[in-house]
Amino acid sequence: MFCGFNTFQPTLKKINVNTLRLFENFPGISNSFKPNVFEDDNYSQWVDKGLFQPRKNGQIYSILLPPPNVTGTLHIGHALTISVQDTMARWNRMCQNEVVWTPGVDHAGIATQVIVEKFLMKQGISRFDIGRTKFVEEVWKWKSDKSKVINLQIKKLGASVDWEREFFTLDKKHRDAVNFALIQLFKKELIYREESLINWSPHLRSVVSDIEVDYIDIDGPTALSLPGYSKPITFGNLIDFSYRIVGSADKEIVVSTTRIETMFGDVAIAVNPNDNRYKPYWGCKFHHPFNGTEIPLVLDHRVDPTFGTGAVKITPAHDPTDFQISKSHSLPKRSVINEEGVLENCGGFSGMLRFDARESICSELANLGLLKHIRPHKMKIPICSRSGDVLEYLIKPQWFIKCKEMAKKAIVAVEERKLIIKPENYQENWFNWLKNIQDWCISRQLWWGHQLPFYYCEGSNDNVWIAAENEEEALKKSKYYVSGPVIAHRDPDVLDTWFSSGILPFACFGWPDKTEQYKKYYPLNTLITGNDILFFWVARMVMLGLELTNQLPFKEVFLHGIICDSQGRKMSKSLGNVIAPEDVINGKSLKELHCTIENSLLSSEEKQKAYTSLRNLYPEGISECGVDALRFTLLSNNIKSQYINFDLKQCIRNKHFCNKIWQACYFANLWLKKMNLTSEFLMLDLCENHQPCTLMEKWILAKLNYSIYVVNEGIKNGDFHLSTSSLRNFIHLELCDIYIEYIKPTLQKGSSAESRSALQTLVYTLVTSLKCMSPFMPFLTEHLYQSLPIKKNGFIMETSYPSYNENFQKTHKELLERVSSILMVINEIRRIKHRIGINHQQVSVCIVEHSIELQNFKDVIETLAKCKINFGTPNIEINSWIEENVSGFTTYFQQDVYKSKVMDRAALSDRRNKLQIKLNKLLDISKNEGYQKNAPLKVKKSHCDQIESLKKEIEKLEVNN
Repeated sequence: MFCGFNTFQPTLKKINVNTLRLFENFPGISNSFKPNVFEDDNYSQWVDKGLFQPRKNGQIYSILLPPPNVTGTLHIGHALTISVQDTMARWNRMCQNEVVWTPGVDHAGIATQVIVEKFLMKQGISRFDIGRTKFVEEVWKWKSDKSKVINLQIKKLGASVDWEREFFTLDKKHRDAVNFALIQLFKKELIYREESLINWSPHLRSVVSDIEVDYIDIDGPTALSLPGYSKPITFGNLIDFSYRIVGSADKEIVVSTTRIETMFGDVAIAVNPNDNRYKPYWGCKFHHPFNGTEIPLVLDHRVDPTFGTGAVKITPAHDPTDFQISKSHSLPKRSVINEEGVLENCGGFSGMLRFDARESICSELANLGLLKHIRPHKMKIPICSRSGDVLEYLIKPQWFIKCKEMAKKAIVAVEERKLIIKPENYQENWFNWLKNIQDWCISRQLWWGHQLPFYYCEGSNDNVWIAAENEEEALKKSKYYVSGPVIAHRDPDVLDTWFSSGILPFACFGWPDKTEQYKKYYPLNTLITGNDILFFWVARMVMLGLELTNQLPFKEVFLHGIICDSQGRKMSKSLGNVIAPEDVINGKSLKELHCTIENSLLSSEEKQKAYTSLRNLYPEGISECGVDALRFTLLSNNIKSQYINFDLKQCIRNKHFCNKIWQACYFANLWLKKMNLTSEFLMLDLCENHQPCTLMEKWILAKLNYSIYVVNEGIKNGDFHLSTSSLRNFIHLELCDIYIEYIKPTLQKGSSAESRSALQTLVYTLVTSLKCMSPFMPFLTEHLYQSLPIKKNGFIMETSYPSYNENFQKTHKELLERVSSILMVINEIRRIKHRIGINHQQVSVCIVEHSIELQNFKDVIETLAKCKINFGTPNIEINSWIEENVSGFTTYFQQDVYKSKVMDRAALSDRRNKLQIKLNKLLDISKNEGYQKNAPLKVKKSHCDQIESLKKEIEKLEVNN
């Protein structure tokens, strides 16, 4: 808050120094910025002081860290989420709110099982070799190792989470909450078991949900490397083969398929009833060449007459559309591929891998004279996002949650703005997905995860499925449904990971118990996460929260973009463009990056691709940047964009910016020591007692005040890039490049009062800037704050966040405009000096037509433009001065500077030639017929202005040469 800046003279109020540390006790600031020296120490001090635990004051701000998977370690995408959440948490604390930020890690069922299986396979061990119990023990060991690394990474990034609340989604407390939730939904008849066609990963031997399926589009024959196959498999062929009419040796119908390997499961042939080509076949039956069965022709509008021959085979057990067609025509379902992706009940082809069987089946069809044609075909291939396997469609009994009614409530919550989704453009996606939602398959045929609390209870003559906490409870409940002695078998399947993480907002506070924590901190204020899990996680949390707690789990959802590399590609280990946060923080050589890939679980082919990508992206390796530069870089992007390109060069620039802040504080400390100021002066409460002495002091404080406004608004609205841009602009350009440069002569030669006032304004501005920067750069700002000799009571995050003073800004509006016009004059003089090559030299300047304003700011212009100003026409011999126009003022620059100090004729000639080349290019563009016809007027005007400016510059250089 700004107060009392109404007069020019400083008013220095003494403070009792016995209550404060003396100047000599301050550690001071070294002259070089080394982030790794102070980062770790700061974090442990914050934790020891309990600063991350909620303070019992202010409004509650409750958030949840999206739990990282224990599959591996954190990448830059995680660093973005943590940086956003930590900035919000620290800002809220400094705004005196009660902050609760809950951390934890996710067991990540499928993903973790896959990665541990790969790890074991490198040792020649299969999970089936060691069995379920031993395999789960191996996964727990993996979890223990990886969660330690993840927590260290979270701490390294400065995340101010409350570690006392840490959870794991497979710990006992969470297991109990999961079981309770499932039993409640079962009681409400929202969970049911049904045979259904599901997405099956033969490699994982588990069902995969629809939103875990990726699709690859191919234009024709394409070889893909798949897990479990020794050589690539070709996709993108359409095979035409014939079925002969029963009782006829020469009449046949030719059908088209991309999946010849499933023909043993064919139960019918289908054509569109509007396709007149096949009317003669209506009512016919056809002979299956391999199993001898007779299959009918059915008419169905879902058949596309333009697909291949227009006639298709119907295999309900292995195709979603065929499954629906079979229901309409009461067709049987014949499964011919098992859980391992192996053909069964297929005669001599049984035991073959599904895709290996293709060539053999086609060969046999050719021998029978039934193979007609193989041609290229565009197609979409379903891929398991977890394993990279091509999915198989199988009919299996699974557990489902009914979602229609829950989805309606989630839609209404957003429509009535009880739940706010930001950015708002994602609301349309929300509505579309929920309006077309399918029931949620929650069972997974895995070994790692929450085993479903569903028991199959067999009685003497009947049986029933019971949801219960344990076998004893299941047997007790079953007596109401079955008679006689009962045997209970627990379903071996585990729960979809997204369910267990879907109840986190309330389970992490003790639900289903109505604890004080639950009552106080649930629902969350906001959920901050990546836009890629809007449906995986966010929608399901909302549906489960409303159903199980009758409350929305959070009031607002903030979705940030997905991190890509500098070329705009999604980060992928196989592309070699995934960066660990510590690689940027500590730096890493190209050789070390190569070693990381070499020790990964990637295939040899993937490793080669990754090596190539690494060499292209980071030919010199990755430079050390520090935590604060990384965080500031991530937050300098518009995180509301769908994708965010991470550019290491920008991170390096922000490291230099950190150094700029460091050097500014070092400069202030240096002058405090040089001027031998007393502790009484140093420890003034600057806000209330300091009165700026000069117009430029008032100006820098007004610019600071405006920056405070922009920063606060940016944080409130999630526009962090506006906040970081404002801070960078203020500190780098206005504070360092203008104000500090301006006060250097004052400090060196000024009166005691002027020097003290200038320095006091600088210290106040620096301290306030550090507070503004603190949520973004916690380590650097804490270290510098502790190093400056000012009044403080603890750590920087315990201070109040600077707030905007509207009255102060109104009072100084005119001053800001005046200084802005003066800075334009300074920049113009600098530009002219640069043009003639005397950037760092003093030059005499005469301003003929001038204003009182220029005279008032004469010292500012002279200091910042490095020139000696005189007002009036120079009274010296002709040609000794060169005329220029500076912001509308006729101005003369001393001629001898041009000739003796700046450039020789060759340099001037070289400069002229470069400008002429630039001019010629613009002239050529402007003469182009297409340009004259199509270029916007704004572009034409801009080019015209540039041409005129270049002509004038060339003309002046010709005069001086």
